[in-house]
Amino acid sequence: MAENNDNEAGLSRRNVFQILGAVPALAAVTAATEAPHSHAHMAAQPTTATGPYKRQTFDEHQWKTVNVLCDLIIPADDHSGSASQAGVPEFIDDWLAFRAEQDGNLNLTASIFGGLMWLDRESLRTADKDFADASPEQQKRILDRVAYPAKAAEADHNWVVFFNEFRNLTVSGFFSSKMGVADLQFLGNTVVPEWKGANPKVWAVIEERLKNGYQGGVIAVKPMGA
Repeated sequence: MAENNDNEAGLSRRNVFQILGAVPALAAVTAATEAPHSHAHMAAQPTTATGPYKRQTFDEHQWKTVNVLCDLIIPADDHSGSASQAGVPEFIDDWLAFRAEQDGNLNLTASIFGGLMWLDRESLRTADKDFADASPEQQKRILDRVAYPAKAAEADHNWVVFFNEFRNLTVSGFFSSKMGVADLQFLGNTVVPEWKGANPKVWAVIEERLKNGYQGGVIAVKPMGA
C-alpha cells in the first residue's frame, strides 16, 4: 500500500532513493489559507529549541490526517519508530511553508490539501468516516487505488500524483531525521584502526578482470603481505 513501484517489487525503507520531482497543484486553496513564512529544516523536527512545534500550514483536522497517513506509509517496526514519531508531519508542515515562501505561490500546498480532502471524501463515501477515523482495512482500500500508478484508474490520476508527492515527502522527512539515519545504519566516516588492504577474495576478482582486459579505474592496494 505504501510502496511506490510500478513493478510491484516493493519499496523497503532501505530502498528509498528514487524521489520524484514537484507536482502541479490539484486543488485551489481556500481564501482563508494564508501563505506561511518560514525556512526549510533539512531534517524532521519534532520540537523546537523553545518548545513544542507550532504548525504553520495545517489545521487541526488536517494535522490528524497527516499523522495517520505518514504512519501508514512508514509504520513502526523492529528497527525504529514510525514516521510521526520521527517528526515527519512537522517536516512536511515546515517544507510546505518554505516552498510557499520561496516559490511565491501555494501550488504545493494546494496539492497536499486537495489530496487530504479527497481521502476524507472517499472515506466518507465508502466508510461513512473521515479517513483518519476509518479502520486500517478501509484506509488500505483507498490507498491501494493510488499507491501503484500502473494499476490506477484514469479517474484517480490526480490523486496518484498527490500520493506520490506525499509519500516522497514522508520518506525524505523520515530518512533525514535522527531516527531515520539510525534506521539506515549508515556509519559515515568511521575510523579504521588498522587498514589491512582489500579483501583478498575481492582483489582476486579484480586481478582476474584486469587479466581479461578490464579498463575500469582500479588503485592497486593489494592485501597486506600479498
